[in-house]
Amino acid sequence: MPDTPAVVATPRSRVRVPLRFHDGYEADAELVTFYGLADGREHVAVVLGEPGPVPLVRLHSECLTGDVFGSARCDCGPQLREAVERIAERGGVLLYLRQEGRGIGLYNKLDAYALQDEGLDTYEANAALGLPEDARDYTAAAQMLRALGIGELDLLSNNPDKADQLRSLGVGVRDRVPTGVFTTAHNVRYLRAKVLQTQHTLPLAALAELNAG
Repeated sequence: MPDTPAVVATPRSRVRVPLRFHDGYEADAELVTFYGLADGREHVAVVLGEPGPVPLVRLHSECLTGDVFGSARCDCGPQLREAVERIAERGGVLLYLRQEGRGIGLYNKLDAYALQDEGLDTYEANAALGLPEDARDYTAAAQMLRALGIGELDLLSNNPDKADQLRSLGVGVRDRVPTGVFTTAHNVRYLRAKVLQTQHTLPLAALAELNAG
């Protein structure tokens, strides 16, 4: 687990962008880009509402299939839509992190999908490809938060690893706020695997019943 980032990131540009989702929901956002991020990727901070001393923050990993194409194989698109509204209402930041497929990339993620069609779960499929179950590192996220002047936050996430990594990087996580549960006929096994393998805070019993059905 990385320690506090030695390199300081700084804001590069800020631009206002009106957001509009497929269901008609709209929000006014400020998108912030950065110099000096540890991994060199083009991560973006989406500032929504009026962030207070302890803003609501989500670390959202890019998901082309879910965020853009509306794939029902994951819950990423609905989580993104929910997060924007909840953060806009309270005031905070969504960090849109370029970490497709839990950090393994788009092509590898689609290869893992093919293995899932053969019966492996999402983590087993990564392992079968010789890839880590979760390759994400949140050092750049911690840098972005510091550059925005955020030292303490409430984290909108079901994933305990995100909170653990941020704390290890010196960011105060006061509370971890669960997201909604967005199930489809195609993602129940995926969500259940996240509970069993990485202790996501999702209702395991309900997911087991849906999977059995």
